[in-house]
Amino acid sequence: MTISHEQAEWFAKTFDQLADNIEKAVLGKRHVIRLALTCLLSEGHILLEDNPGTGKTMLARALANTVQGSHARIQFTPDLLPSDVTGVTVYDQHKGSFDFHPGPIFHTIVLADEINRASPKTQSALLEVMEEGRVTVDGVAHPVGRPFLVIATQNPIEQAGTYRLPEAQLDRFLMKTSVGYPDRQAMVELLVNARVRDRASLVSPVITAQTIAQMSELADEVYVDPAVVGYVAELAEESRRQPHVKLGLSARGCLAFVRVAKTWAAADGRDHVVPDDIRELAEPVLSHRLLLDAEAQFSGVTVETVIGRLLDAVAPPTDRVA
Repeated sequence: MTISHEQAEWFAKTFDQLADNIEKAVLGKRHVIRLALTCLLSEGHILLEDNPGTGKTMLARALANTVQGSHARIQFTPDLLPSDVTGVTVYDQHKGSFDFHPGPIFHTIVLADEINRASPKTQSALLEVMEEGRVTVDGVAHPVGRPFLVIATQNPIEQAGTYRLPEAQLDRFLMKTSVGYPDRQAMVELLVNARVRDRASLVSPVITAQTIAQMSELADEVYVDPAVVGYVAELAEESRRQPHVKLGLSARGCLAFVRVAKTWAAADGRDHVVPDDIRELAEPVLSHRLLLDAEAQFSGVTVETVIGRLLDAVAPPTDRVA
């Protein structure tokens, strides 16, 4: 079963309404907003890496306010314990039994602020819930429900006292992007309305959590031609052959590529994925999954450079001779 043309049009219209609503708080960042929404509807998680003061937290809060669900913010610090994230089992003397007290991870949208400031043990507490949508405490599994999105932020500077995210955890994030500084027009509008201290408070819910789950199911039904699937597989193989690449695109990364491409196509009002969807999403899907060797830095090679070479090396299906 595939999504109908009418369903794709409804999906695109609703998607644009969500983006318009979030843009009230995050001015001039339409593309980043669309990527964050794509992660939510693809049932994945997003990593925002950018300089301080660019609006990472504002984007997360505006997205949470747009969805009529619960949301929480966890400030990651070196002394944060895994139980501070997942919850803890406490003995109730009156009942004579143990009760589970859920942690802040049990919300629709969870903002994990400055995730690289927590210890590896606490970071690993997120692995199970990000991958399987559940938390296991004292041998008992507790599902977090749907929809569920972790928005993690980290600063590329001020690395003192931080812990680098391991590749296994980075791969759990569906996409990685940065908000970036606002353009001149957006900056002027921000300064003119400087009296508004909390722009995310201007964002009110426009959709229910149940509708988000419905849109996610529709995105799964978007058609992907075998040639496009082959294109993704070939990109993965080529990524492992690129110079200076120590770790290429994994099987999980390929699945992520197809998932987000389906949602991206539906957001454009289409019932099928085209090769341009893959090319547009290559950087946010690949940038945190490709690990470069030590020589890359000395050679001036960046992940963005490798992705550009990768897209040039593998021709999309429409460019191939039949």
